[in-house]
Amino acid sequence: MDNIGTKSVTKRRIGILPIDGFAVMSYAALTEPMRAANVLARRTLYEMINISASGHPIASSGATMVMPQAKVGDDLNLDYLFVVAGGDPTTYDDRAVMNWLARIARAGVPMGGVSGGPIILARAGLMAGRRMTVHWEHAAALAEISPHLLIERSLYVIDRDRVTCAGGSAPMDLMHALITQHHGKPFARLVSDWFMHTEVRPSAGPQRGGLVERVGVNNAAILDAVEVMEANVAEPVSLPHLATTAGLSERQLNRLFTEKLGRPTMRYYRELRLEKAQSLLRNSPLTLTEIALATGFASSSHFSRAYAAQFGQPPSAYR
Repeated sequence: MDNIGTKSVTKRRIGILPIDGFAVMSYAALTEPMRAANVLARRTLYEMINISASGHPIASSGATMVMPQAKVGDDLNLDYLFVVAGGDPTTYDDRAVMNWLARIARAGVPMGGVSGGPIILARAGLMAGRRMTVHWEHAAALAEISPHLLIERSLYVIDRDRVTCAGGSAPMDLMHALITQHHGKPFARLVSDWFMHTEVRPSAGPQRGGLVERVGVNNAAILDAVEVMEANVAEPVSLPHLATTAGLSERQLNRLFTEKLGRPTMRYYRELRLEKAQSLLRNSPLTLTEIALATGFASSSHFSRAYAAQFGQPPSAYR
């Protein structure tokens, strides 16, 4: 069920690079759902590998130390790599780490950043043309330093092979989304319930009520489907995937969307992506081709036709 394209479907190797001064809360909210998934599945679904920049234990902002199993530069054959950082990541400038991150990204490994971690990914040149989020404490400074970045005030953002998360408790919501992609919603719910994380929040808002307000309905199946849509703008998922998430057949889901929202499921999904594209036209310097890719269209011409059909003018005229 993974739509990011990892190399292994039975066991995923997850690299975690905590930077000295990282927040324990962010680290635990990222790693504990994977540990619980292993326990509940009674087998290793996620093999977690702590990586140290120096090869020495990594100190958190408190009294906790993380013991590494690998160091930067090792050949690890990862399925994901997450950077977890706190403090002031805008001053982080370890070129060996930056170069290694860039090399891992070139190898096609999906890259993630948590709390201040997205800033380190950005400083390594890995977030250009990608939507991203970061802890609110760092957002203003990052926008000032790098005005070209597409920063959103969201709990987490999944944009193709980049995963960014605001930190704190938000990684638990992110991991619910990723475990749902990998192993289905019922299993992801078991993991969240393990931690009494009963109110899983969508990527685009701080709480479920925000999603209800945006969509205008409180039907659980519709909200589940829209939550997946908002988390998968750059690489749209299929109608069968959305129907499975919602626990309905494709026909039932389309009927529900048409009844409650006035259009079938995939038309609603396309309109959601086009609204995101319009926001990028208004607020970013990206080219039309870059915006097309960031919102799930195969080409700038395909995007332009869809945009003109929706808004009555081509995107170039709007800009």
